[in-house]
Amino acid sequence: MTSAATAVALMTYTAPTVTLPETAADLHTPLSAQAWLLNGTPLGLAALLLVAGSLADDHGRRRIFVSGTFVLGLTTALGGCATSTWLFTLARVAQGAASAALLASGLGLIVHAFPTPRARMHATGVWGASVSGGGAVGPLLSGAMPSWRLSYGVLGVVALIVALLGVRGLAESRSPRAGRPDLAGAAAFGAALIALVAALTLGRGGWLRTPVVLLLAAAVGLTAVFVLVERRAATPMIDLTLLRRPLFLASSAGGLFTGLAVIGLFSFLPALIQQATGVSPMGTAWLFLLWSGVSFVTALLTRHLGDRVAHRHQLALGFVLHAAGVLVMLGAVGAGSWPRLLPGLVVAGMGSGLLNAALPLLAVESVPMTRAAMGSGAQQTFRYIGSCAGVALTIALTASAGSAARGADVALAVSAGLALSAAVGVAVLRDRGRGPTA
Repeated sequence: MTSAATAVALMTYTAPTVTLPETAADLHTPLSAQAWLLNGTPLGLAALLLVAGSLADDHGRRRIFVSGTFVLGLTTALGGCATSTWLFTLARVAQGAASAALLASGLGLIVHAFPTPRARMHATGVWGASVSGGGAVGPLLSGAMPSWRLSYGVLGVVALIVALLGVRGLAESRSPRAGRPDLAGAAAFGAALIALVAALTLGRGGWLRTPVVLLLAAAVGLTAVFVLVERRAATPMIDLTLLRRPLFLASSAGGLFTGLAVIGLFSFLPALIQQATGVSPMGTAWLFLLWSGVSFVTALLTRHLGDRVAHRHQLALGFVLHAAGVLVMLGAVGAGSWPRLLPGLVVAGMGSGLLNAALPLLAVESVPMTRAAMGSGAQQTFRYIGSCAGVALTIALTASAGSAARGADVALAVSAGLALSAAVGVAVLRDRGRGPTA
């Protein structure tokens, strides 16, 4: 059930990637604002994953999971009715907030249901595969529909059905820790993230402009406020002492660079390919099904590695494979040859599958077992912060390159560089012992 809801959440996340040109035209969205159409959901995710994880641990993981899935259904359907860029963006932010609730609590439910390490490894492998599977089906569904609006209606209904099934099919669990929600921390963190994403989105017009500088300064100041609040809170959203643990740092860095290098690139690359090669939205969806399908299969097969390969090494290998795959694709968009993309998509898909399989395990292993949802929320928060920044960076790079073909090559090269940097960083973080278990 948790994997099914996760797949639906990722379907709503990736649905706009192949219909972005159609959606932007329908909503009269200029190129300078198209990042908001993609960044709404990751913004809601990143802003609320930490508080959702804490709420799930303290007040019931099934309760937060079912509530999040139900709200996801409603907000997705409403997104299909939007008549302007800002209404659509607000709906996407709400979808992200709902997805945060179900994603953070879902891993907590898995840890409770599968207490042994081997069983948990298999369960999180399936969960990681559902991330890839949902990412694969979302663009395919939206590309197959007569209009992008209808696809949102269908996804909304599916999410509501999964929420109803979750009421009966899941057992409640929670942490023995008692405490109130860290609302002050959530407000400071959410405001800091909004300021950062706004600065990154506006920065393509000039990084030294007054609004951009002020937004970046606000993001830094609000982050400092968040740290102060967390240090003084009786029940903080995130235990900052965990940042001293190499395993937690590997999980956080892995999530951040997955967003920056992988999600940021593949969120906008389909639109670039359509612009440069004339491939239809449905054709683009089938093309990227190869990448996400290979990712899905790889994540499932990774379960059989057991403990023979450390999860941080799987993570490093995933980044290396992603870098190799995107470098192979250099020049393909400019040549107008979609077949030249296929080998790179296969290799990058293998890398994505390793990332999706290793990250959830690192997330729950790096924190006390009673705080599994918080660990999941922290890792995914960094993932979607990276995604917001990655999408804005990709659009800024391509817009300044002069053409879609050259922009694609620049974005691919930068993505490869970021992934290789992440591989080195994760590989050198040596775990001094497993995360605490109590």
